[in-house]
Amino acid sequence: MNDEYRILVVDDEKDLCEILQFNLSSEGWEIEVAHSAEEALTKSPESFDLILLDVMMGGMSGFKLADKLRKEMNLSVPIIFLTARESENDMLTGFNVGGDDYITKPFSIKEVVARTRAVLRRGRNAENKQQLIAIDEMEIDLYRKIVSISGEAISLTRKEFEILTMLVSNRGKFISRQEILDRIWSNDVIVTERNVDVNIARLRKKIGDYGNLIKGRSGYGYCFEY
Repeated sequence: MNDEYRILVVDDEKDLCEILQFNLSSEGWEIEVAHSAEEALTKSPESFDLILLDVMMGGMSGFKLADKLRKEMNLSVPIIFLTARESENDMLTGFNVGGDDYITKPFSIKEVVARTRAVLRRGRNAENKQQLIAIDEMEIDLYRKIVSISGEAISLTRKEFEILTMLVSNRGKFISRQEILDRIWSNDVIVTERNVDVNIARLRKKIGDYGNLIKGRSGYGYCFEY
């Protein structure tokens, strides 16, 4: 069912983002927009079914973002690159950093919709969306934004859910408080590293024994060790 899909559009051309958001939403898909690679990282990219990603943007490029998602964050979310660059080398770069398709600008909306539908269908058939992360009896439902332990839902705030998802998705790797702030709180103004500590303390308490798997180390940050 199309209405179950969530798509993140990442492009620094705001007018193009609006056009894509309007037309893709008309297909029954839930669309979110980011106007830079840096902003995209604050939107829990692991929770989307597909990312439409511009290559040439100010700051981090689309290629660098895709490389980060694949290598550092170990995410398999499908990526379709959108770009005005159509050389063979650019296309090869896109596929080498983990892209699933490559659409050159200018493009027709019908083409974008058709290719998006094809990649979504491939992704669902191949991976069954991989919307659940399971750690023994704890399940994180990325689509419904629900955490359950032994089948019982745990009441988490949005920040707590996003912190847990971030740590579990990067299990075994320490993530600094500053990186957590940048990705979870993004544009919030009055936020300090203490906010991270407070939210993690609450999260640990709520998830019981699984909270012991969240390790903190001075100077390094936090890590989910499993």
